[in-house]
Amino acid sequence: MDNSVITFPLPANEPVKTYLKGSPERVALEKELERQRNIVVDIPIIIGGKEIRTGDIGQVTCPHDHKHVLATYHKVGKKEIEMAVEAAMEAHKVWSRTPWTTRAAIVMKMAELLATKYRPIMNAACMLGQSKNFYQAEIDSACETIDFFRYNVHYASKIYGMQPKNGVGQINNTEYRPLEGFILAVTPFNFTSIASNLCMTPVLMGNVALWKPSTTALLSNYYLMQLYKEAGLPDGVVNFLPGSGALIGEVATQSRFFSGIHFTGSTQTFNSLWRQAGEHLGEYISYPRLVGETGGKDFIFVHPSADKKAVATAAFCGAFEFQGQKCSAASRMYIPKSMWPEVLEDMKRMAAEVKMGDVMDPDNFINAVIDEASFDKIKSYIDYAREAADAKVVLGGTCDKSVGYFVEPTVIETSNPKFKSMVEEIFGPVITVYPYDDEKVEETVALCDTTSPYGLTGAVFGLDRLAVETITDQLRYAAGNFYINDKPTGAVVGMQPFGGARASGTNDKAGGEFNLIRWIIPRVIKETLVSPTDYRYSYMKE
Repeated sequence: MDNSVITFPLPANEPVKTYLKGSPERVALEKELERQRNIVVDIPIIIGGKEIRTGDIGQVTCPHDHKHVLATYHKVGKKEIEMAVEAAMEAHKVWSRTPWTTRAAIVMKMAELLATKYRPIMNAACMLGQSKNFYQAEIDSACETIDFFRYNVHYASKIYGMQPKNGVGQINNTEYRPLEGFILAVTPFNFTSIASNLCMTPVLMGNVALWKPSTTALLSNYYLMQLYKEAGLPDGVVNFLPGSGALIGEVATQSRFFSGIHFTGSTQTFNSLWRQAGEHLGEYISYPRLVGETGGKDFIFVHPSADKKAVATAAFCGAFEFQGQKCSAASRMYIPKSMWPEVLEDMKRMAAEVKMGDVMDPDNFINAVIDEASFDKIKSYIDYAREAADAKVVLGGTCDKSVGYFVEPTVIETSNPKFKSMVEEIFGPVITVYPYDDEKVEETVALCDTTSPYGLTGAVFGLDRLAVETITDQLRYAAGNFYINDKPTGAVVGMQPFGGARASGTNDKAGGEFNLIRWIIPRVIKETLVSPTDYRYSYMKE
């Protein structure tokens, strides 16, 4: 028996590679891009380690070249979902009792494989399937995914080390059990790292999962399954279920062994899953854990003392990197009227310099939005602003889906702080700006706090540090991740655990120990060394 006490110290974050021309990582990635561009992958359902092909086929295409088919995939039906529940519960018998250090070793091997062999594979799949450029793919499908693996192991070791004190004649300990059933992981298209983490955080803590991957991220997600297998994850611990999210959610939440949801996606979908769980609450073996990161309407608030160039850069990068398809992307900005013309001119200069197009060209800063439905939704907001009396498009606005789903970086200016695009989530490269009277800072902060139902990320810019502190306090519930003099995006695992409240989710903070605690149910065990044999209190013995 291994009786060593193993600790996992705080890791360093995975370094971001530069991909300079001729560098080893650039050569390897370009070679892998060519390989993946010239094949069509057949993506199966994976249940209990077995590949299943239903013949109900869908296609995965490049967002920036939507006639280019990257993969075909098989969709699950009700029978396959029920099979996945059975496979997960069978795997639970062994995995839930596997020593946590063994589980940690498997996850640490995942990190090493991704840092080396799988790095170009994952980055190429993320670029082609999700239209991320070299840098956006590297920080997501490589670095952040690796960081989640390593940091979660460290946080797990801290949790398992949290033990009660012993008393006189007794030994006390806490056993951190996984949940008694399975977790339904419902993952988004925009971050491969999140897709991995929503499965692997519960799995590290001894749980088993049904994974509903986003249809528009299937290529990179399928390679994740191959990575898990190679790292030694047992069959059935994660079951890969492409297909209808509505069907998977319906069948999964009807199972007696449904024990939780780990979710990133729209507020509406999470609300629907929560309601379905509530309808079956009395049927479950235990109360399910419902963990979700949902919508956002992330803001930049600019104080009159702010550095205008810093504001322009933050607004441009915060709103337009990865085409604004980040939960944290800057989507609305409040700025003093005296500053806005200069900031807008600087944003126009940047827009004139950046290039938009295929991810294969590393000079392209802007790439495509994820699919036609997203393109049409974004375009509808731009068209609405063009027709509105109280708003105007002051930068960009051109949309073209003839080859790929391309939307120019777009700035809408409005005189109405409750204008449609100031309130509703768009999830694209569009930021709406409300220039306010310089002297009306306090009133505008109140507008920022109350305009949106969401509470995910936000930023304040200002060189007057006392004023910044006051605004930060006034907006304390407006964002779960808050930034001072920086764009409201780019959270790093281990530094800024991520999540928001209000309509933005349960704020269980991916990238920190808070999230891991959600996937365990403690059992406190007391052992009395010498059991009492007399019922009387001491004073009764006199």
